[in-house]
Amino acid sequence: MEFAVESGLKTMGSGEGIRRNQALICAPLMADTVDQMVDLMHKAKSKGADIVEIRLDHLKIFNPRSDIEIMIKVCPLPTLFTYRPIWEGGQYAGDEKSRFEALQLAMELGADHIDIELKAAHEFNNFLHGNKPGKCKVIISSHNYASTPPIEDLGNLVARIQAAGADIIKFATTALDITDVARVFQITVHSQVPIIAMVMGERGLMSRILCPKFGGYLTFGSLEAGQVSAPGQPTIEELVNLYNFRLLEPDTKVFGIIGNPVSHSKSPKLYNEAFKSVGFNGVYLHLLVDDVPKFFRTYSSMDFTGFSVTIPHKEAALACCDEVDPVAKSIGAVNCVVRRPDGKLFGCNTDYVGAISSIEDGLLGLQNGSTGTGSPLARKLFVVIGAGGAGKALAYGAKEKGARVLIANRTYDRARELADLVGGQALSLAELDNFRPEKGMILANTTSIGMHPKVNETPISKEALANYMLVFDAVYTPKITRLLREAAESGAQIVTGVDMFIGQAYEQYERFTGLPAPKEQFKKIMEN
Repeated sequence: MEFAVESGLKTMGSGEGIRRNQALICAPLMADTVDQMVDLMHKAKSKGADIVEIRLDHLKIFNPRSDIEIMIKVCPLPTLFTYRPIWEGGQYAGDEKSRFEALQLAMELGADHIDIELKAAHEFNNFLHGNKPGKCKVIISSHNYASTPPIEDLGNLVARIQAAGADIIKFATTALDITDVARVFQITVHSQVPIIAMVMGERGLMSRILCPKFGGYLTFGSLEAGQVSAPGQPTIEELVNLYNFRLLEPDTKVFGIIGNPVSHSKSPKLYNEAFKSVGFNGVYLHLLVDDVPKFFRTYSSMDFTGFSVTIPHKEAALACCDEVDPVAKSIGAVNCVVRRPDGKLFGCNTDYVGAISSIEDGLLGLQNGSTGTGSPLARKLFVVIGAGGAGKALAYGAKEKGARVLIANRTYDRARELADLVGGQALSLAELDNFRPEKGMILANTTSIGMHPKVNETPISKEALANYMLVFDAVYTPKITRLLREAAESGAQIVTGVDMFIGQAYEQYERFTGLPAPKEQFKKIMEN
């Protein structure tokens, strides 16, 4: 694959440090008045945008000549004027002649770019009579709010946009599945003309972040979370500071967390900050995946190097691996998949290491660090809530440390199945409230009960917690779940999902990068 990206490094202004690509970050500006628009321009510059898209269709009062002139004159960044009609997802409901006149004015008054829709391009060209100011680049755009068409249709669309006289091609489609993005990357990387290509929605997020890797002209970043001009848009701050957008290059390796839901995950923060601090050329993304085998089949190149796997895909991911670590095989779930240099997928499980070691640390804290020999878990009754991938990992890990294991699950049959695997007991979750055979038990919740946004849920009543000496919750958003809060109030030692999360991330980082895990840095990042 050939990528037209400037080699070498370029230093940015405004304290942005090194820049390894030419891809621009464009801030879409939507405001009711010109004064508000001007405020937003300065805000965009301070946040690190390279260019602003001025959405004329959002202005409530608009006097084309004076307003456009003011905005171009005072804008501290290059400009892109868009006057989007309702029929293409915008706000403008007037006649085409007035719209064309405003865009023509913008071109004459010194706009750097204007955007015209493919459906109106022929008419607009006729309106201009070939009088196009040399400085202004014309973006011809097409938006599909329903789906992402097959590759042939996308190729034909790009050819039509180019034939309509585009200086820059722009198309946006909608992701029904994360694999839709691959087709858009294929088009982008082979385009002979500057191209802006995005896939809207959360499943399309990767298209926006990896724009520099695949040779896109620009990506859009909103000024604030939630204030987006299209679904799935990240903020400028996320692009620059979370995903290290300025550092991405054609040979940047792609890592990510595969899950559903996945947007709550703190993993990108952890890995991207660590990558940046050691100069490792990688980026780590949220990957909202519905169909795991399809995802691995689609993203099979060496560009896509390593994946963390979370709920509900840990068992499905194991089946996609060419080789699986023996421990992960016994657990029946992987949470880490690495693509080897020969392209084969290797899967392992770092969950149980992270969880069990943080639970052992918690118990050592209770016993002031003195356990004699062996694990502080030995002979303890270890109650696991949940029989999915994480439940299996903890049950297996506790068993290995000499604990007696009990599995409680909403469906008793799943609990029984896992209990038989590890030689333990089984209960339905409903029975757990009245299960009090002894004091000093250990409880580990591996389900998503209590996870944001359902923070008021808990898998077990507060009364039942009195018999546990230590309670662990794999949920880490929020850090202190209702289960942990009530456990602490009942006198139990608590271990958070953050402790497990950091523990399991050490080994993944080392497998991804071949470098030692920055343990202190990981702890610091998660504290913040």
